[in-house]
Amino acid sequence: MRTRTAYSVAAVTSLALLSGCGAADMTKQASPFANAQGARTVTLSVQSWVGAQANVAVAQYLLEHKLGYRVDTVQVDEVPAWDALSQGRVDAIMEDWGHPDQEKRYVDDKKTITRAGGLGVTGHIGWYVPTYLAKQHPDITDWKNLDKYSSLFRTAESGSKGQLMDGSPSYVTNDKALVTNLKLNYQVVFAGSEAAQITQMKQFAKEKKPFLTYWYAPQWLFKKVPMTEVRLPAYKEGCDADAAKVACAYPHTPLQKYLNTDFAKKGGKAAAFLKKFKWTTEDQNEVSLMIADQKLSPADAAKKWVDGHPATWKAWLS
Repeated sequence: MRTRTAYSVAAVTSLALLSGCGAADMTKQASPFANAQGARTVTLSVQSWVGAQANVAVAQYLLEHKLGYRVDTVQVDEVPAWDALSQGRVDAIMEDWGHPDQEKRYVDDKKTITRAGGLGVTGHIGWYVPTYLAKQHPDITDWKNLDKYSSLFRTAESGSKGQLMDGSPSYVTNDKALVTNLKLNYQVVFAGSEAAQITQMKQFAKEKKPFLTYWYAPQWLFKKVPMTEVRLPAYKEGCDADAAKVACAYPHTPLQKYLNTDFAKKGGKAAAFLKKFKWTTEDQNEVSLMIADQKLSPADAAKKWVDGHPATWKAWLS
């Protein structure tokens, strides 16, 4: 989106959960534990951004150490993860940012995927500039003024246009359509992954250089690099229905969990636990910061959070 714990076995997929976006599509990789009838095993889909990794790290730690399950993780991009979940190659998606087409197909029509409730975290995608730049040019935070400053954001990759930095093309992004439909003198340039994007932003910030970037909350980097959102045309229900015609801001999205329907019915305590798993943005950011910035292993970060928040997670086991 690591080698896990002592409960892991050789067959378990090893996953490098360092902060990074643009996860490889590994939907062809079937876990030996996914949808295994009667087995005390769970397979979790993990996306490449660190917030999703934090969810999985804590869920895995508790499933293994408190409920006695063996946990496998499989790295799958956002949309292919729905296919993998429907087919039982994974048992659960812990953080979905909204895929209405897949939800209609698999939840409402085919009924091979079951809603598992909200994660407790609201996600928001937007365009951001570093706060030091917003203080120098207060009007830069209105999209109507972006062309006035496009020369500040030029890079070798963007040529004569300003650079709008994105992470991975596998992510939910309307940015190319927004640039076109708002008639902005900008070029969308993909860093390739969350990790690469973070590296660029931290370097820009270190040198106090201007940058304009696609970014999202919750995200631990805001604590290290303060950023201010650029106001895009207000989001209204349905304004993003046609991907080619989008000319509005991204919505605020309550992040959701989904289970394979067979697992939801027969997954016992593990399925019940995952349905109850619900925490705050602050909780997620705390674990994310430990993984991505403090360089703790996901298992160590999860243990540290679990040790410090018993009142939160014990409710998920009841």
